[in-house]
Amino acid sequence: MKTISSENRFYNTIQYIFCGLVFLIIAVPIYISIMGGFKSVGQLRAQPVALPDPFVWSQYGDILVGQMGSFWLELLNSLLVGIGTVAVVVVVGTFAAYALARIRFKFNNVFFIYFWLGLLFPLAVAILPLYVQLRSLNLLDTHIGVILPQAAFGLPMMIMLLRGFIKQIPHELEEAAAIDGYDRFGFLFTIVVPLSTPILATVSVLTLVTSWNNFFTPLLVLNTQKKFTLPMGVMDFMGEHAADWNMILAFLTLAMIPAVVIYILCQKYIVAGLTSGAIKG
Repeated sequence: MKTISSENRFYNTIQYIFCGLVFLIIAVPIYISIMGGFKSVGQLRAQPVALPDPFVWSQYGDILVGQMGSFWLELLNSLLVGIGTVAVVVVVGTFAAYALARIRFKFNNVFFIYFWLGLLFPLAVAILPLYVQLRSLNLLDTHIGVILPQAAFGLPMMIMLLRGFIKQIPHELEEAAAIDGYDRFGFLFTIVVPLSTPILATVSVLTLVTSWNNFFTPLLVLNTQKKFTLPMGVMDFMGEHAADWNMILAFLTLAMIPAVVIYILCQKYIVAGLTSGAIKG
């Protein structure tokens, strides 16, 4: 039997300690947020980490079914913006990645580098020209004005992943499709898209979660409260209930639940898409 050396045990112990610290850094704020929503203001100030005693359910009830705030409208707005962003990224990114991977033209590499540089370009740098452009197009205070910038900054990742995947598809498949009467669009929709489902699912989930958590772009574009997404709604709710931290924590908990659920349900697609490296027959 093989024995674990003292050096290996030491490294394993360090890894466990590090993973434990990372888990605590992530889990403790989430725990305080969830449990804080079940406490009164007095309980939260006296014992912020302890379990609620007793549990106070009125905060969550007021947010979900009461007249306090506009949680459901902001949830709907976040879904609208997220799904719209995913649709633009998937459709435009699929065509762009296919063109860069399978069609030879003069500036192919130039366009590829252009999209690659998009991964290194932060949104904060583009805030002023982005605002001016959206204002000139009359897209301020509209959901389209949020969707298009988010999609633009999500496209580079989509194109990088999908282009590399499409380049692995054997040319013999394309030649066989041509013999069967398929043109480029037929090959794209009948062969490439079905084979690229893991990549498309991965990018869709990551784009949706990123859009759901995005605060900066809606803050730049939206002014009307009825159009706010959930991150904007959290800010607005904090302004209205600055002294009621239990209400704020309850709203924060409800706002993060959809993104967490989506990520948990779709994590297998994310792993499958990021690890796809071969075309299986």
